Amino acid sequence: MNSSPIPSSSSSSSSANLTSKKVAVIGAGVAGLVASRELRGEGHEVVVFERNNRVGRIWVYDPNVESDPLGIDPSRSIVHSSLYESLRTNLPREIMGFRDYPFVSLVEEDGIKKQRDPRRYPGHKEVLNYLEDFASDFRLTELIRFETEVVHVELVEEGRWVVKSRSIGEPDHADDVFDAVVVCIGHCTEPNIAEIPGIDSWPGEQIHSHNYRVREPFRDQVVLLIGNAPSAWDISRDIARVAKEVHVASRSFTNETPTKQPGYDNMWLHSMIESAHEDGTVVFQDGSSVYVDLILHCTGYKFYFPFLKTNNIVTVDDNRVGPLYKHVFPPSLAPGLSFISIPWRVIPFLISELQSKWVAGVLSGRISLPSQEKMTADVEAFYLKLEAAGVPKRYTHNLMDSRAEYIDWLAAECGSLPWEEWRKQMELESFKRTLSQPETYRDEWEDEHLILQAQEEFRKYLPAVELREYAKGT
Repeated sequence: MNSSPIPSSSSSSSSANLTSKKVAVIGAGVAGLVASRELRGEGHEVVVFERNNRVGRIWVYDPNVESDPLGIDPSRSIVHSSLYESLRTNLPREIMGFRDYPFVSLVEEDGIKKQRDPRRYPGHKEVLNYLEDFASDFRLTELIRFETEVVHVELVEEGRWVVKSRSIGEPDHADDVFDAVVVCIGHCTEPNIAEIPGIDSWPGEQIHSHNYRVREPFRDQVVLLIGNAPSAWDISRDIARVAKEVHVASRSFTNETPTKQPGYDNMWLHSMIESAHEDGTVVFQDGSSVYVDLILHCTGYKFYFPFLKTNNIVTVDDNRVGPLYKHVFPPSLAPGLSFISIPWRVIPFLISELQSKWVAGVLSGRISLPSQEKMTADVEAFYLKLEAAGVPKRYTHNLMDSRAEYIDWLAAECGSLPWEEWRKQMELESFKRTLSQPETYRDEWEDEHLILQAQEEFRKYLPAVELREYAKGT
């Protein structure tokens, strides 16, 4: 958008009763950028640590891949990008952006309106451009220490956190002391690999989707993908254009026989893998088998915070980060330590924005947390509820069925509006189309009435020239 910076809607720092804290934000991706905006808007002093030389983190495309394609060798050369070249968003842009900063394709630069990626479900470069505009318009880059890696975070005394960091490629580290630390990374670095009986003797190649970029290397091969998330479906369709055969193994698929996918002569959906064998075959739980050249693990990531030293107060157990009150605050370390964007199967930009408003308000004293005892009891009750419902521990932060309730709870805590009905319906319609028309949902839709409601909402903030004039008067 390239307008002048706009005050955060959560800004309350003018009140004499509020406290300003020195806060470290780790990461300058979606969560880190909106967290830094909300924290500064609440009157806090903010320092953002980012190991890359630009904002965006996972939305920065890097054609390079890691030296270990599975991503399990600790000595591998780590590449932090997980984007593949053909990636497009799986949510419409109207609900992807931050509430007061619409994700639009028409931008104004030097008084000239320009069209970037006009698609409703744009490519990854458009998302990065949006985040770069956001950082520029709110002057967030001045808060960021680029090419700086955080190597150690620890509570050294009551209310004081030491953050050790070092410039990339340099052996020496610098120490800074903060009143609070907000962790906005750790989601897409450590690949999760499926356990397959017999895989050690299986002769084919293995790769994790973290290292998938383009389809050409898979030409004329028989490829087996493991996973049923959106990335698995996107990648399987991308590869099917050039591969001899594509087979997708999914835990949620329980049919007794493989199913050919509509629109493809070379792609089948299977039940989960039973075993792999030294003759190159892979056997599925339904008893079928196929010879496979390469297995592609589209199996997500493990939460990973190697820099965080809490004497095991905060742990990652089967991908449950805990204990966390409402997925954000460890009760015994709150409010000095918090996590943004841990939940998944959510609207990530909106969740990050509301969580950030909550953290910023708690740190200033505008919003009160329950006592440590009450937060701990809440977490324990939540875990017991999941256990009683038979929900595996690894799904602790999956909010697919409770995201509306969680969004509205966060909004109420922050004094923000609840999840707007048009956003809720648009997200639901998009999800339905993903299931019913996986090949065309990004380009064919029938929710124009919701688009009109979104545009009406966006008129509060657009066009960019009006944003610029508004900012000048503040």
